[in-house]
Amino acid sequence: MAGIEEVARLAGVSTATVSRALSGRGHVSPASKAKVEEAAARLGYVVSSNASSLASGRTRNVGVVIPFLNRWYFSSVLEGAQQALLRRGYDLTLYNLSGDGQERASVFEHFLLRQRVDAVLAVSLELTESEVRRLHDLGKPLVGVGGPIPGVHTLTIDDVAVARLATEHLLALGHRRIAHIGGDLEFDLDFHLPTSRRLGYEAALGDAGIEVEPRYFAPADFTVRGGYHAAKQLLGAPHGRPTAIFAASDEMAMGTILAARDLGLDVPRDLSVVGIDDHDLSDFFGLTTVAQFPRGQGEHAVALLMDELEPGRGVPEPDDIALPFELRVRSSTATPPQD
Repeated sequence: MAGIEEVARLAGVSTATVSRALSGRGHVSPASKAKVEEAAARLGYVVSSNASSLASGRTRNVGVVIPFLNRWYFSSVLEGAQQALLRRGYDLTLYNLSGDGQERASVFEHFLLRQRVDAVLAVSLELTESEVRRLHDLGKPLVGVGGPIPGVHTLTIDDVAVARLATEHLLALGHRRIAHIGGDLEFDLDFHLPTSRRLGYEAALGDAGIEVEPRYFAPADFTVRGGYHAAKQLLGAPHGRPTAIFAASDEMAMGTILAARDLGLDVPRDLSVVGIDDHDLSDFFGLTTVAQFPRGQGEHAVALLMDELEPGRGVPEPDDIALPFELRVRSSTATPPQD
């Protein structure tokens, strides 16, 4: 197999330039980088990860801890992070913490503390002080997505404001009987997302002078199926049926649209529906939603990690960074039906 010296001779550059060009660390002109990559391809040269780790003390591997993998939001954040890491020459090791508390303890007390990863990205996990301290004591940079973590760079979305925006859209259309499908207690764990979105919904109603009615709330599990069954409960009453439903996720909103149609209701003539996420299928359903750009969240988180792993790449950012969101109006919302 060809060595780095042969690649350097063929490309007409130094071995140091070859190392920088193929590792992605350090400055190399575009012309020199292209020459090195062409020479490496012709010779079949591949950088040895073991040699690179020994020389730099780095594994060029980032650990990502995530609570769910079968939810669109989480897989989208992961996709954005993975693509950003690949562009920078890093691998990704995934830890899916969908099991019990012992599984999480094992990951933080053993797996992440071994010399297997250079840094850690925590998605929608409210890390404890001891978990953060363990990683920092070993010099492993840490970035969080989903909510504030003391002493850690985090990307945070204001879930109260997001829910308020979705509800205010329905209020602006003239709706007064607005129901909410939120998360059940199983999902009200890290950063209390379901509670925050319910609070935003209730605050918007309160500001509009509308009393919050318990019968207009139904819990679900952030899936299409869960949203479908919750909507059936809300829409089953013959009198006082809501004219609009705000679902705490697009998948539950899609389930709501399917339930309404099965009950013979037209969306949006009989029922308006709004969700949160801007899921890939939202446009197909004509779903009005609040976009929160999860792939961009993953990319931004990796950029923060790179700033810590390779200082001097950019301007330092504050610890708690607010994430953008925006209302996207489609065909699932309209003025309420006339009683």
